[in-house]
Amino acid sequence: MMTSANTELMRVLADPLRLQIVTLLAHETLCASHIVAETGARQTNVSNHLKVLREADVVETEPCGRFTYYKLHPEVLDALAGMFGELADTARTTIETNRKRACP
Repeated sequence: MMTSANTELMRVLADPLRLQIVTLLAHETLCASHIVAETGARQTNVSNHLKVLREADVVETEPCGRFTYYKLHPEVLDALAGMFGELADTARTTIETNRKRACP
């Protein structure tokens, strides 16, 4: 079922740089400097995107000396994947039953 939280998460992940950051963090825990080097984006831009991802609970921080590392919350993506799975199942049922609304 589409919830406002899922809608917000899709909005957050719709940004290409944020999606790239999430993809990088799926492979390893990184600090902002690593993400800047990998993406080629400016430090301030990366920091702003990381803030959005933190506020959406997609990533969490882990202090390490003078650096802050970021790691992904995979369960957030699992929830979104589950929603898309349910939507795909609904679409299959609609196609199989040939359900369509009559035109007025």
